[in-house]
Amino acid sequence: MKVINVHERELNASPDAVGLLIDSLASDNDLLWPRQAWPRMEFDRPLSAGATGGHGPIRYLVEAYTPGWFIRFRFIKPKGFDGFHCYDVIPAGDKTTLRHTLEIQARGMAIISWPLVFCPMHDALIEDSLAHAEVSLGLAPTVWPWSPWVRLLRWILSGGKAFEQVISKKGKQLK
Repeated sequence: MKVINVHERELNASPDAVGLLIDSLASDNDLLWPRQAWPRMEFDRPLSAGATGGHGPIRYLVEAYTPGWFIRFRFIKPKGFDGFHCYDVIPAGDKTTLRHTLEIQARGMAIISWPLVFCPMHDALIEDSLAHAEVSLGLAPTVWPWSPWVRLLRWILSGGKAFEQVISKKGKQLK
């Protein structure tokens, strides 16, 4: 099953400012990943091509990285997720688009797990990431509330310990 999943946000910021968000991934000062409510992105070394890591049960390899512009991750796990996901910085006049693309060929059990579990969780995570990007740039976040299904999946998968949706802004938390 071929899957192409794209999320993007037009940001009132320069390409350089948006590129810094990508460059901060998995750092102590991560400006893009919504680690307040999702498993932290971690790698075996500083962000660079060849680094391996991921978040939660999702594992990947940094396949390509152009600082300030682009990062592409090749999936290693879960089994049956043959493909990649990436962030791109796209200049758009006086604004900049931050785009996240996932392309996989789902095989085996992933044909079932993608639409039922991984897709709704992925969509919620990436929308939280884009809202976190807005906050990091000093912009008002566009928050897409988690669906009841995502809330239930997070509760089940965390053994009842899942965090609530949180987007922080200047030390305050918005729900």
